[in-house]
Amino acid sequence: MKFEEIINKSMEKERISEEEALLLYRSDDIHTLGKAAETVNRRINRSYAYFIVNRHINPTNICVNRCRFCAFSRSWGQEGAYELTIEEILEKISSSEELLTEVHIVGGLHPYWSFDHYCRILTSIKKHFPSIQIKAFTAVEIDYFSRISGLSIRDVLMALKDNGLDLMPGGGAEILVHNIRQRLCPEKISADRWLEIHKIAHTLGIKTNATMLYGHIESLEDRIRHLSMLRALQDETGGFQAFIPLAYHATDTNMSSSIASGIDDLKTIAISRLFLDNIPHIKAYWIMLGEKLSQIALLFGADDLEGTVLEEKITHSAGATSAEGMKKEELVYLIKRTGKVPVQRDSFYNPLKVYDE
Repeated sequence: MKFEEIINKSMEKERISEEEALLLYRSDDIHTLGKAAETVNRRINRSYAYFIVNRHINPTNICVNRCRFCAFSRSWGQEGAYELTIEEILEKISSSEELLTEVHIVGGLHPYWSFDHYCRILTSIKKHFPSIQIKAFTAVEIDYFSRISGLSIRDVLMALKDNGLDLMPGGGAEILVHNIRQRLCPEKISADRWLEIHKIAHTLGIKTNATMLYGHIESLEDRIRHLSMLRALQDETGGFQAFIPLAYHATDTNMSSSIASGIDDLKTIAISRLFLDNIPHIKAYWIMLGEKLSQIALLFGADDLEGTVLEEKITHSAGATSAEGMKKEELVYLIKRTGKVPVQRDSFYNPLKVYDE
């Protein structure tokens, strides 16, 4: 099938195949691809572009895993290792200049913290900030909690939900292809385990996101296979809220890699929008893409810029040059300049304020 036929197929609400998505990746017609993705996006999200007033908190960078691609993690006792107390976490939330809607919590797999400690983090936040929604713990962390507690994945998730967990982030997916995962992060859970944990979360009514880390050792075929696995699970559960392509940063990691080009970034956003016809939101994560390219991504099928973030550590440990946080007014300005309507949302994409003049 030719490029134009695949574009027309997606525009007519027909599902495109892995082979067709690969042909889109190999095309140089970035403008037609972007226009098609934006048309599909507007059909789903109108002219809205979302953001959230949130704060990222990484309770610790001490981790029993030492993945090749990660510049954030440290071993116990290593220079630069840190662990926040619950009081310090609460202080970070209370010191935020903006009235937060969400706290996003991910961190290392601490060798000495108990599962009860992680539950206490959630209950303490809910006690002091009952209106804040908590998005916390990747599937990799959930699996670790199961191992250290002896509880099943289902029981771990139920305990977290009972203690204040509202939804889960999509981290730890990296590339859901076995041979790439074995080279990239052999200590991490398998692709099947990652999918299983998200499936269980969905059955418990816990919405999640999904990510893909690209631009390292994977092929285009690997990326499409990754997307296909996410689409299949979404067909089954409907539990993914958003997909976030994450451009790899290699500084201070154990992997050498060239930086993904801006064209590759925009292609990945656009193809994700066309291929993932059952996931409502595609996020242009400005921390990884940079502020200006994320703005352009809103014209290539993305409908969400993430949020104010505040004090991002993981990507900046690997050399990100974007700011570590952004004010609400800056996000509104970036979105308005694209011709889109800025919408401040909560964690579940319920509009809190529509900036429609």
